[in-house]
Parts: sequence; structure tokens; C-alpha cells
Amino acid sequence: MNRDFDRRQFLKLAGLGGAVFASGLAGGVRAATAPAADFFFVQLTDTHWGYKGPANPEAANTLKRAVAAVNALEATPDFIVFTGDLTHTTDDGKERRKRLAEFRDIIGSLKVKTVRFIPGEHDASLDRGEAFQEFFGATHHTFDHKGVHFVALDNVSDPTGAIGEAQLKWLAADLAQLDRNQEIVVLAHRPLFDLYPQWDWATKDGAAAVKLLEPYANVTVFYGHIHQEHHHMTGRIAHHAATSLIFPQPAPGSQPKRTPVPWDAAAPFKGLGFRQVGAKAGSTALAVKEVALKA
Repeated sequence: MNRDFDRRQFLKLAGLGGAVFASGLAGGVRAATAPAADFFFVQLTDTHWGYKGPANPEAANTLKRAVAAVNALEATPDFIVFTGDLTHTTDDGKERRKRLAEFRDIIGSLKVKTVRFIPGEHDASLDRGEAFQEFFGATHHTFDHKGVHFVALDNVSDPTGAIGEAQLKWLAADLAQLDRNQEIVVLAHRPLFDLYPQWDWATKDGAAAVKLLEPYANVTVFYGHIHQEHHHMTGRIAHHAATSLIFPQPAPGSQPKRTPVPWDAAAPFKGLGFRQVGAKAGSTALAVKEVALKA
């Protein structure tokens, strides 16, 4: 199968339907450094491998279903990103590593060559990312793909939910090398803005990261953590949360306490899924499609 995301496939992804929309960057102004070629990637998040509980009685099979669904896509993604909470939290360091190893083995059957990871607080906050790094390397990094600059942030290894001064300096130095029209995609686990701090849906110093990104004309942020689709703008920066692969969470502030949406045996996997993001050569719009996990 051709791995290039050609014009026909992009138009299909960006076509009609309520689940598909274009994330326009810079109001549609063409960037000097827009993608050099069409491509698409898949975002998966909040798999919580190791979770056991009534919110998902099928937890032992959900991640495997997601892997099968991605492998069955009509076109093969250029790469896949997991935006945190690969595993469910545990105080036992040995058990944490066991879960990380099991997760790694399950996603090893993905047919996509390049798979990237950032941690969630369930993976990293209790040991500052030590176990995560043993399995998946650095908790934050950058990479470039067909003209788009990707920045993967770590806003979870600090148990206070902060990015931290050292990483902010690293981000500033990275951005300083870029043209102000460079297309930038940021990957994070927590939202960088204060979505609902009462439920820990925020990053302590996220505003500092947003401030560093504001001068750049073409920035989109993809994150997880809140277990639901959500879209928000801070100035001209678009922020998109993806659905989880374990259980949905309620809308921000919609109930007194943050508790998982109850499992519905009549509609298993409702509210679970992953995301496809398509980029077309010469365009500053990203086509974003939410894919529901099917029973």
C-alpha cells in the first residue's frame, strides 16, 4: 500500500461529515514552510493498560482492538503518536515496568514503522518518568516530518503538573531556530491552557509555553488527558483533545466530581477512539478526523 497520503486520500479525510473538519492555521494564510508533501498520522491516547474496573470491563481487549483498527485503515499512516497514559498508575515500580512492557509488546504489532511516545501522569508522575524512559526514551523531544516541525512536551513527569523551567528554556531555544511562518505541531498530554483546573485539567505553567508559541503563525496542539474530544483556541493557536482508549470522562464541570462515564453494555466502546490528522503539501490547514472504536 502506498504510504504517501495523496490528494485523493486527503480530500476523503477532509470531506463531508460532522466528524471531520479542517484545523485552519493562521486564518488560512499560506506559510512559507508549509508541508512539502502530503502525509497523515494517527494520534492515540490514554490507553491506561493495566486498568481493571467497571468503567471498562473490556479493558484487557480495548488496546488490542485499537491496534487492529489502525492496522485496518485504508492508507498506512506515516507515523503514530501516543500522547500519554500508556499505562494505568501503580505505586509498585516493578508492576509499572511490567505494564509498560506489556503495552510495548501489544503495540509492537502495529504495521507502522515509526511510533512515538510521550508519557502521561499515570506513567511518569510517581517516578519522574524513570520507568517510561527505560522503555521509550526521552519524555520530550522534537522531530521534523515533510516540512512540519513537531514538538513533544512533557507536562506530567513533574508531579505538580508543570513543564518546568529547564524544559521551557529548551522549548524557547528550539523555537528560536524556526521561521515565524513554520508550521508547528505540539504534542502534549495535559492541556496547555486552564480547561478545568479543579479536575487537574490544566498545566501549571502551560501559559508560559503558550506565550512562547504565540509569535508563530501556524501552531496546532494535540493532547489527551481529558478522555474526550474537545477544541479550543488561545489566540490563533488551536488545541484539540482526543478521545481515550479506556473510558470517557464527563464534560468539564458538568458534575461535582470527575468520575468515568458509566459503561454501557448496549453500546460498548462508546466514546472511545483515535484520531487521524492529514496535512496537504502547500496548505496550512490540517484535516482532523475522529475515528470511533467499534465493538
